[in-house]
Amino acid sequence: MKLVLVTFLILVLTSCGGSDKKQFEHAGGSFKMALDNTPTTFIAREVNDVYSFELLSQVMEGLVSFNPGDLSLQPQIAEKWNVSGDGTIFTFTIRDDILFHENAVFKSDKDRKLTVEDVLFTFEKACKPNADGNPTAAYLSLLANQVKGAKQFYEGKAKTISGIKAKKNQIEITLINPDQTYINKLANLSASIVSKKVVESNKETDVVGTGPFCFTRPTDEKSYVLLKNQDYYMVDNKGNALPYLDSVVFYVQTRKLEQLEMFEQGKTSIISGLPTSRITEMLEGRISDFNAQPPLMLLYNNPLLTTQYYFFNMNEPRFRDVRVRKAFNYAIDRKRLADNVLRNQFYEYGVYGITPPISSVFKGYNFSEIKKYGYDYNPELAKELLAEAGYPGGKGFGNVNLRLDISDLNTAVAEEIADQIYQTLGINVNIDGSNFEQRNEDGNMGKGDLFRTAWIADYSSPETFLMNFYGKLVPKDQNMASSGNQSRYINPMFDSYFEQARAASQKRRLELFSRAEIELLKDPPMIPLWYANDFTLSYSRVRNLKNNPMEFLDLRRVYIKDWTKEEYLKSIQ
Repeated sequence: MKLVLVTFLILVLTSCGGSDKKQFEHAGGSFKMALDNTPTTFIAREVNDVYSFELLSQVMEGLVSFNPGDLSLQPQIAEKWNVSGDGTIFTFTIRDDILFHENAVFKSDKDRKLTVEDVLFTFEKACKPNADGNPTAAYLSLLANQVKGAKQFYEGKAKTISGIKAKKNQIEITLINPDQTYINKLANLSASIVSKKVVESNKETDVVGTGPFCFTRPTDEKSYVLLKNQDYYMVDNKGNALPYLDSVVFYVQTRKLEQLEMFEQGKTSIISGLPTSRITEMLEGRISDFNAQPPLMLLYNNPLLTTQYYFFNMNEPRFRDVRVRKAFNYAIDRKRLADNVLRNQFYEYGVYGITPPISSVFKGYNFSEIKKYGYDYNPELAKELLAEAGYPGGKGFGNVNLRLDISDLNTAVAEEIADQIYQTLGINVNIDGSNFEQRNEDGNMGKGDLFRTAWIADYSSPETFLMNFYGKLVPKDQNMASSGNQSRYINPMFDSYFEQARAASQKRRLELFSRAEIELLKDPPMIPLWYANDFTLSYSRVRNLKNNPMEFLDLRRVYIKDWTKEEYLKSIQ
């Protein structure tokens, strides 16, 4: 541990780049937090997990980004954009003052400058198979079946992507069908712009971006240190250089009790999601810490755009029968799960669909109609359906292998679900735990019967949740990974509504997405469990921290500074 601390001190003293911009008077400090699992990749276009996202979103940037306060879109690498009247052509004007982080590949600052060619190269690179021969997350979510010529380029039938063109300092993207919200997808981390020089020099694992913090090569896989980008192009509204922080440190700690201990000892600045065994003690037993003036800690408690669910392997013969999948859904007492395990760390029971029922975000979405097709606890109907499928009392069904990534909460939930399924259906559920990386890989390859997962919105549209079940993301070769649609669910009616929604106007889009969601619930490839509302605690000395439903962490304006009583009282007047 001493070696890590010494290395960290050396790194802080040698933060990347140099700047003569005006400095914010309270700049400095280090923001520290724990990740539940090790990031699975450091290549932005391949990111499909929250742990890689949390780290890389501080390092990499796309054409646009989300405002952390209200999740509205804001310019980033593109200083402005224009959308054609029919919603098919997006034109972005690229800033001319952005430098990539320092790297041995670059011979001068001029060499580091981001250009339109880098942007074009980024999309072309995303539109090629990754190292293991599978499509990238960026291709699946941003390019395939959406951008003109992307599929032909991916399949090697074209030398360029016909729908993406560079013109002087602009990049133009042409869609196959109109989609006014396509720009929201470009705020996704997988659309981050990379340096053509770095990638072509086989240095991409150096993780060179344009973001507020620079990646440093870790000494192990237990901690990651990001250093202030001294050449960052953005300033605050008073002309002060951003970011304010000197560094950001991520520790990998899979156990929530250990994370809480780190937080209580002041080793981390924030903790998201409390161990269920310590909720009462932390929230009620330490009430004086929240009520003091200034308070020692702050509590954030907002609904999240996150759905926790299990999905079926649709290649498993037993789960091809919709009656079996419905039986499993009706066999789950979600209220009992919430009361026995979650201890109020949830927003709503999973009795809707895959989209979290947050009307303030998804305004106009027909949640009341969707709920009619959801699955309340109904053990008698569950037994009846299973019997109709040929397995009365679970006889002849065999065991079910439930794959999950081990954590205190995931394991407790799995034990509760396994108990409920056995009590109601008479089916044994074998809990098969591993680390996150292995569980995710097994999900991609369909190695298991039932899988635990969760989805956090990439942008504020039902599309980002429904996309997980879009049939055209399933590879024709069953031996290939299916990372975009892990359940390998194919339903032509669902796909039809989904595609129509993408091309429709805003009001019509929500209506069609809700129809797609109802179709999904009629033929469920998943078991919605709950919609998240994790408690997040931070020390009050962490200033300017914005909490939002996507858990998008923007640290550019965050700084560390203890409050005086006088300063705090003045701030709340």
